[in-house]
Amino acid sequence: MTTSDLHNFHAADYAVFGGMLLVSMGIGIYHACAGGKQKSTKDFLMANQSMRSLPVALSVLASFFSASTLLGTPAEIYEYGTQYWISVFGAMLAPVTGSLLFGPMFFKLKVVSVFQYLEERFQSKSVRLFGALIFLVKTIIGMGIVLYGPSTALSAVTTFPEWAVILVVGGVCTFYTTIGGLKAVIWTDVFQTLVMLAGMLAVIIKGAIEVGGGYELWNIADRGKRIEFFRFDLDPHERHTFWALTIGSYFVWLAPYTVDQQMVQRFSSARSLKDAKTALLLNVPFMFILITLCSFTGLVMFAFYADCDPLKTHEVENPNQLLPLFVVELFRDVPGIPGLFVACLFSGAMSSISSMLNSLSAVTWEDFLKLKFYKVSDERATFVTKCL
Repeated sequence: MTTSDLHNFHAADYAVFGGMLLVSMGIGIYHACAGGKQKSTKDFLMANQSMRSLPVALSVLASFFSASTLLGTPAEIYEYGTQYWISVFGAMLAPVTGSLLFGPMFFKLKVVSVFQYLEERFQSKSVRLFGALIFLVKTIIGMGIVLYGPSTALSAVTTFPEWAVILVVGGVCTFYTTIGGLKAVIWTDVFQTLVMLAGMLAVIIKGAIEVGGGYELWNIADRGKRIEFFRFDLDPHERHTFWALTIGSYFVWLAPYTVDQQMVQRFSSARSLKDAKTALLLNVPFMFILITLCSFTGLVMFAFYADCDPLKTHEVENPNQLLPLFVVELFRDVPGIPGLFVACLFSGAMSSISSMLNSLSAVTWEDFLKLKFYKVSDERATFVTKCL
């Protein structure tokens, strides 16, 4: 494939991608004007504790499954096989733990910042501030990683430079998060989750048809030694084993689904404890579906490139660009679908970034500025968090 082919992004593709950005901005504008108009910190940071379980569930899912998952999981399956899919079983236990053990405690405490709990638990303001500071540093770095991944992917299939993509998408994210508050973040997450699922399904269905159907796809992957499950080897030098994937993935996902600031804010935004617990339990089947779709996409890619590995021919520089290349080649005669896929990737990134932005402003105000400016009115405090 030539460079000109790779950058063959049609007007319809730009329209679909631009439409996703406009809808996200529209949701922010709507929530800036509707209801309480985000004039109180309870509205802006806690969605006025009025959210039902399904939008909260999809928002939590979208926040923790970024473009890194959508790009990285298929690439992992492509290179090393289906063993990685086993991680889904450990991952699904994390939201159960959060729903039954941690979430109810934070819900009853009515904390805006999870680090308020540290001060109450250890009777130490220093512990609270230290925890909050670590969170700020980690989240700012995390936003960079989350946004950079899909930006490299988009620059691989268009003529847009990475810095321009980062500025545009980051700007849109900042806009709707600032004016719409947590309600806008949650509802854009719902929309962006649907875009993610539509993009992945389109790739899987079209890819499976191109390689001759599901049966042939499985046979090609099997001949390429990519089909492997339940390796119970205890050797820690092995890349993936059942034990490492299930136990390891449980602890990887445990913190996000139990004590992470983003999760606690969403849990506290639910209208009741029952809605909050249901929201996390719904993440069990949702995680299974999303990780399975990402894994199956990797198998489709392997079957498609079974006789011509783009990594070996140097058509792409790194595994993260495999999926964008695959989509452009797969849908070269179907304008709009590559745009849907790029929208899918950026939906994963934007949902994570908007959640991080809202959490950053909450922690900065609640754990640092509020301690000094505690006499400030709630309306002025809301204005400050928007500026942050």
